[in-house]
Amino acid sequence: MYRQGALLALGLLQAMPFALAAPAPQMGDFGENSGAVGGISPPIPTVTAATGALRGSEDLLGGRTPDPDTSDPDESAIVENPQFVNGQGADSKLGLYLDFDGIEVPQPVRGGFGATDPGPRTYDYERLNPDLFAPPGTDNGAVEQAVWPLGLSHNRLGSQPGAGWARQQNTDQLPSATAMAGVDMRLAPHAYRELHWHTANEWSLVLKGCARVSSIDTDGASFVDDVCAGDVWFFPSGYPHSIQAFGQGVEFLLVFDDGAFSEDETFLVSEMFLRTPVSVLAKNFEADPSAFKNIPQGELYIFNGTPQPKEIDKTQNLTSSAGSLSGTNKSQTYHWSKQEPFQVPGGSVKILDSTTFPVAPNFAAALVTVQPGAMREIHWHTTSPEWNYFLQGSARVTVFKAPEAARTFDFTAGSVGYIPQAASHYVENTGNEDVIFLEVLQAPVFSDISAAQWLALTPKQVVQDHLKLAEGVWESLPREKQFMKTGDKNMTAIATAAVGNGGSGSGSSSSSTMASPSYTPSAAAKRPRDIKDDGVQETRRKVTFFA
Repeated sequence: MYRQGALLALGLLQAMPFALAAPAPQMGDFGENSGAVGGISPPIPTVTAATGALRGSEDLLGGRTPDPDTSDPDESAIVENPQFVNGQGADSKLGLYLDFDGIEVPQPVRGGFGATDPGPRTYDYERLNPDLFAPPGTDNGAVEQAVWPLGLSHNRLGSQPGAGWARQQNTDQLPSATAMAGVDMRLAPHAYRELHWHTANEWSLVLKGCARVSSIDTDGASFVDDVCAGDVWFFPSGYPHSIQAFGQGVEFLLVFDDGAFSEDETFLVSEMFLRTPVSVLAKNFEADPSAFKNIPQGELYIFNGTPQPKEIDKTQNLTSSAGSLSGTNKSQTYHWSKQEPFQVPGGSVKILDSTTFPVAPNFAAALVTVQPGAMREIHWHTTSPEWNYFLQGSARVTVFKAPEAARTFDFTAGSVGYIPQAASHYVENTGNEDVIFLEVLQAPVFSDISAAQWLALTPKQVVQDHLKLAEGVWESLPREKQFMKTGDKNMTAIATAAVGNGGSGSGSSSSSTMASPSYTPSAAAKRPRDIKDDGVQETRRKVTFFA
């Protein structure tokens, strides 16, 4: 029956409209450069037989061949009529977010620094990472790579048709992330992640759908529970467990407390049976050797299963004399989806740590929502790095690393981030929808230091001796932690701000635009708000930066 179902599914797939796609291998249009490059002018002629030579003559060595005509327009690296977006002409230390979606070919120019790019490029990468392509003038030095899109991870498919898949991030993808690693896993309706255990602790957030999980501890106490989107489970290292999707399937995020963790090195029940002599299996499980003739001949990994009972009945909730962990402080699930968030202007936060989920003594997490125009305030974590995962929206993060390095990274849904311990950072919403992201710490209690609260609780005389802030700034600082800071949804609204005391980059100009002579905002770009337009005019502000 299963084989017939699989064949039917395959036939349906073949009958779907995408079967009508062009037969030749083709790449989509992701905004690649075209024309002559690297001495080759495509398209090259098509031939039916081999011609020419693989190597050139020694007559082409420098000094033996005539000098090239460097004034030949065919050899030009000039970009004609470059397009720019609002904010690119502003002082680079303002660090405005540059929205390249409105133009066809972005350029790595900010505040007059940089230059156009005529070379090999894929424009969609630059649109997704504008702060790497045209970095703020405040970026400096070297900071380890802090972002990894899981969309670039190898996706390992299940062992049976339609069962599911998993992709991961560890130090192979993000070398700086030594304390934690992550896995994004999808199980089709009623599919399993094979019975298994790990050398690392496993903390999980359900992203979509529902699953039934079960486990036992070293005393033989058992646990079984059903979890849905927004809920969390935790399995200590070495504890064997199972995960089975319900009828609508499930997708979940796994976080492990070992940066080198690999999903491919999990202890699997199928492999344990396969690698143990049958005579030993028979003795251990008190059965005839013939009882093991049908065990899997390879790992099951992710595979299709039969529907579980809707309720956790006596066939599911099996106990020994040690009893059940359900309902005790050793419960391995937490129904975080039912916790109401702490709401503040600009977004919301809800925290889960050992205070309310004691079975996970060294995992502390915050699920954060940041509204358009707002940001998670500048902060840092005192004892742990931060591993984060973006569930929705787009954002940017500047990581400051002592003594003087900083780099700004861009994040979209499905991206993993890693912030070193004690490195200050913020998370700014750069889109027009809510940003939802997860912060995970290796700590018993979730905590951070708020930069604004710190300065508010430091005597004004001390702050002013250090920073020389404009009058009234210190007085307006909040003495209570705010978590979020609200702001204009138009992220280039202060593009006209005058910048003094240090200028931009390595220059010394204090011009409000610092535009290069060729800077002209593109007509294709979004209309700026830093000029009169439909009755909107921004007030010029004096902004002082410290070099």
